[in-house]
This record gives sequence, C-alpha cells and structure tokens, in this order.
Amino acid sequence: MTPTRQPTPIDRIAEGWVVTLADLVPDIAVWIGLPGRVGEYADLSPAGHEERIAATKKVITALETAEVADSVDQVTKTDMLADLRLTVEEYDAGLWKRDVNVLESPAQSIRGIFDLMPHATEGDWETISERLGNLPGAVRGYVETLRAGIRDGQTPARRQVREVLDQLKRHAAADGFFGTFAGAAALDSGAPLPASLTADLAKGANASAAAYGELADFFAKELAPAATDQDAVGREIYALESRRFLGAVIDLDETYEWGVEELERMVTEQTTIANEIKPGASVKEAIAHLEADQSQRLHGTKALQEWMQRLADTAVADLSKSHFDIPEPVRRIECMIAPTQDGGIYYSGPSDDFSRAGRMWWSVPEGVTEFDTWRETTTVYHEGVPGHHLQIGQAVYNRALLNTWRRQLGGTSGHAEGWALYAERLMEDLGYLDDPADRLGMLDGQRMRAARVVLDIGVHLGKQRLDGKGVWDYDYAFDFMNDNVNMEEAFVRFEVNRYFGWPGQAPSYKVGQRIWEQLRDEVRRREGDAFSLKDFHRRALDIGGVGLDTLRSALLD
Repeated sequence: MTPTRQPTPIDRIAEGWVVTLADLVPDIAVWIGLPGRVGEYADLSPAGHEERIAATKKVITALETAEVADSVDQVTKTDMLADLRLTVEEYDAGLWKRDVNVLESPAQSIRGIFDLMPHATEGDWETISERLGNLPGAVRGYVETLRAGIRDGQTPARRQVREVLDQLKRHAAADGFFGTFAGAAALDSGAPLPASLTADLAKGANASAAAYGELADFFAKELAPAATDQDAVGREIYALESRRFLGAVIDLDETYEWGVEELERMVTEQTTIANEIKPGASVKEAIAHLEADQSQRLHGTKALQEWMQRLADTAVADLSKSHFDIPEPVRRIECMIAPTQDGGIYYSGPSDDFSRAGRMWWSVPEGVTEFDTWRETTTVYHEGVPGHHLQIGQAVYNRALLNTWRRQLGGTSGHAEGWALYAERLMEDLGYLDDPADRLGMLDGQRMRAARVVLDIGVHLGKQRLDGKGVWDYDYAFDFMNDNVNMEEAFVRFEVNRYFGWPGQAPSYKVGQRIWEQLRDEVRRREGDAFSLKDFHRRALDIGGVGLDTLRSALLD
C-alpha cells in the first residue's frame, strides 16, 4: 500500500511553481493533464522569456529560506534549486535567443503539442481549434526572439537553420501536417463534427500552415544569412548544457576518454556475438545475415505498431510477476506511430490522472517501410518497461509521497535516458535477450550511444579527431557515426544533425547509464549480503525524476 505524507511548505512552493509554469507555458498543462489555458501558447517573445525568468527567481528566493521537514523535502529543495539556478544561468548566457535545432526547439514544439492534445470529444476539438487560431501569435513571438538574437550576435548554427527550414516548409505545404490533421478530425464515437467546428478547424489549419510559411521565409531570408558557420558551441556553453541534461557535473575530458574506451569495448562485444550468429562473421556480415532473414522483418508501420504493442504488453505482464512492483495504472502503455516523419523514437508520460496512458512514439522517415525485429526489441524495452514507462509512470503514480513537480516536471535526460539504457542491459541480465540476434541489436544501440559520447564532446569541445588528422568536423563526424551504426543513411544524417544542434543531450544517455550503474554497484558494496536489486530499483524509482547529483546524494547520503 502506498504510504501517505502531509504536504509541507516546500511541497506548497513546488505545487505553486507547477501552477505558475502551467499558466506561463500552457504546453505543460497539456503534457501533464492539468486544466488551464490549453488552447493557448506561451509568450515566446523576449518579454515572455523575461516574465518566466522573473518568476523563476521569485521561486528561488522562496526555496532558499524554506525549512526542510524530512528527506523528501531535502530532495525537492536540492533538486529544484539546482534546476532553477541553472535556468537563470542559461538565460544569462542568452541561449534562448538562438534556440534552433532539428529536434527540440520551438520550431518543432509549436506544432508537436498537437500530438498530445486529446481529441475524443467535441470539446477537445474546440480546444484544438482554439490553439490552431493562436499558433500564428506563437510563431510571431518566436521570430521576435530570434531577431533579438540576430541583433545581439546570439545566433544558431547555419546548418541547424538550413535543416529546420526543410521541416518548416513541409509543415507549411498544403498537404503538410495542419491540413491533413484538420481534415481527418472526427470524434472517437465515429459521429461527425458540427459543420461550424469543421470550418473553424480548416480556418485554423490554413492560418497555422501560413504561419509556418512565414517562419520559413524568416529562416531563409533573415536568420540563415545571420547564422554562424561555427557548429561547435565551445567548452563554457557545453558545460552548461551538459549540466542541464545530466543534472550532474562531470569531467568532460575524462568522459571523452571513457567514451573512447567504452566504444572499443562495445565493438569487441559485438564481434563476439556476431561469431555466435554466423561463425567467422564480422559484425557487418552477421547483420547482413540477419537482414536476409525475412522471419525477423516487419512490413509497414501498421505491422510495426502491432508488434511493438505485443512486445510491450508481454514485458509488463512478465516483469510484474517477479522483478518489479508495477502499479496497475502503469501496466497500460500505448505504442504509436507519430504523425511526423522526422526519424525520432520517443516516449511521452501519462497524464497526472492516467486518463492518458504513457505512449511510445515512432516517427518513421518517409520511404522507410521495413523494420527488423532483432534490431528494435531492445528499443521497446528502452521506451516501455522496464525503461521510460516504468520509470516515469511509477513517479506519476507516487502522488501520495511526491508533489506534482517531483512527479511530472523534475528530472533530466541523464536520469531518464540513463535509466532506459540501464534497463536494456538489465533485460539482458534477466534473460530477455538470450537470442544472439536480439543481443546484437541491443549492442548496436549501446555502441551508437557510446559513439555519440565521443562525437558530441569531440565536436563541441574541438577535440582532435581519433585519426589524428585535425579537429572534429561534420564530414568526419558523419563518417565516424556511419561506421559505428547500422542504419539507413537518412537516420544517420538526422542523428548527426541532432548532435550538432543539441549539445550535451546525446551523451546524457550513456553517461547517465554509467552513473546509474555506479550508484547500483556502490549501494551493493555498502549493503553486502543484504543487497536486493529489486529493492534498489524500487527505492531509486520512488525518488522520481531528479538530477543525477541529487539521485546520488539521495541514495548514498
């Protein structure tokens, strides 16, 4: 039975911050299923950024003087202060004025929020129509902020501007997202929408597509000429971004050298398993052998979605019997094909009341129609159970102990993605990857994550290339990544563009896994024969999403 706990003054500060954030950034209300201005957008102009940073500083002041009541409070205060103070540092560094990258910037999120908005009822579609009508204003605010960056010499890399411009043009097209989305609007019951609402949706979709067209024009005519040719952000900004994605301070140079060693270890392990699949085969030969096996191939996105759902449901059923205590609401996960074609695979958490389940999304690039199950089995464990879905779902479920900020908004990529990679290795330890083909697929992903530690730090800190011929550049990075993954070129190109534009995020997966494993091993060393892996997982996940330095202190201090 879940224990109960009386809310404290620190909990009230945290809850108040969630309410403030949900009002200032209505997307947050959509993400976590809170009522609010869900048909509106945040003010993306410089004035909006100033308002949010002023609110952030106010909460910092309140937290600094708040009394800690118990260990839960200690974690909340420590983690919130670290997060909020870093937000102020990032603001002062002007990162918000150059916020453009191929995966996670306002250029994507302004559109992407529609993927999470409910659309079962007429009221849901009225809210969507309202948001479509407000989208042009959000775009104008974003343009105003980027213009401030141009004026202040804070501009994104030209490579990112060029790649995002292609995305904007696709959304602006008559057959792009908005027209298709509004044209397919219908109630879950099957009943048609009222004609007036259908007309409003069409009007909003046209206005939204036009706004994306205007954004594309701005990117092409104003932002691209002012953008920098320098892809690398340098050590100072990279250190900030690394802290954002890990919630921990690391030695970047030591981590780079560790990444090189970890990559070599992954290659050796892959080579051994390749020989199990086909005696004497290299990794590439073993992969070619598997790719010729039609019994492990899926045809079409429908087959992919159905296979993901079956595997995810099986993992939940099996692991809940012995290895994890999985709460009933967390046992439901929905596997989805995303409405975009950007190449990403990602997870979105459940709403706070579980009325919307946690979801695994696959954004399949145009033209990709076949999928190998051996390559993707570990992906389902990574995104589902025991990966993101268990981690995030358990935190959401733990509302009797954790305030809303801790359940829904706390945490970092290093905590979440590090756990998910940790979960992949755990599934191997538990015997779910005994098939050498599935194990090779897991190592394929782990090798990619090790490679991008080296690439990401190498590029942005201007490290010497591994071949000793100058510093890291785009062509070398692409060839390096192509040599270390087995993906279609479109996937590889997208990945490399992502690393160049989102510094510090990609390494957080493997570095986060390293820290999770270090913590587990240290707890095992301290507890000796009394150590229980199941209890360790429960204790760690019950803390909820936090930075990895906070997690370390909570588990070890």
